[in-house]
Amino acid sequence: MSSYLAGLDRQANLRQRAETRVSAGSRTVGDLANASAALGVLLELASSPSTASDALALLHELQVHQVELDLQDEELRSARDELEVALRRQTALYDHAPVGYLTIDAGTVMHEINLTSARLLGRAREELLGTALSRFLAPRSADDLQALLARVRDGRLDQPCSLLLKARERGLRVVHATASMDPVAGRFLVALVDMGAGGG
Repeated sequence: MSSYLAGLDRQANLRQRAETRVSAGSRTVGDLANASAALGVLLELASSPSTASDALALLHELQVHQVELDLQDEELRSARDELEVALRRQTALYDHAPVGYLTIDAGTVMHEINLTSARLLGRAREELLGTALSRFLAPRSADDLQALLARVRDGRLDQPCSLLLKARERGLRVVHATASMDPVAGRFLVALVDMGAGGG
């Protein structure tokens, strides 16, 4: 109910701002050109004494409505610009986080991967997308990862596990793995923290 009232308040605010702009006479050449056909009809109505007052009322209403649409367009553009800035910022935070972040499916196929994960695996991100994370794990660690995903899928409290990672040119690395469900059905969000060389 409060969102409905907020919507009414927003609409009333737009109407008031539009009325103010129309009263101040702020119309652009483009606005006038787009309204030329409507103005022709209004001129015809205004030429008759019996419909002149209705024509003026209608003209005012159309002007206010046009300005409301213009204000809504300005607000949408501003909101889009803010969202684009927020998305760029979040993408930068994700890519350059000190922790490896991945989105994998039940078969451990990597669908998203940040730069830290790519460094841990010793390959370019583009090369890793679409491949299974389990290919980079020691056999027992691949089983441990599946067990972690099963616990998350079953809604059991996520307990981190240690995995033995086989990274190109870096040898075996121990990583601390945590997981949670991704809002995209059937996928998991996985975080990997590098614990250093191990498993020699």
